[in-house]
Amino acid sequence: MTDSGNPSDAARQATPWWRLPIVWLVVGGPATVVVAALATAVVAFRGADPVVLERPVAATGTTAELPALQARNQGAAAGLPVPKR
Repeated sequence: MTDSGNPSDAARQATPWWRLPIVWLVVGGPATVVVAALATAVVAFRGADPVVLERPVAATGTTAELPALQARNQGAAAGLPVPKR
């Protein structure tokens, strides 16, 4: 009594796995992520910026960085007067 006589059961058993939409939802999501990750890796390696070995001039403590240094040090040295420019 395993056969219920329902024609949809017979059609479901005869359908190949690649014809079922749920299979493409389950396989398609991770496959899309893998393809996107490979594409991102290719873009990252082809357009990689060169490594900078020297410090820029502005990072040596010139007046261009003075406001940022004052703001950073103001919290660490609470109570000390802020030097005037």
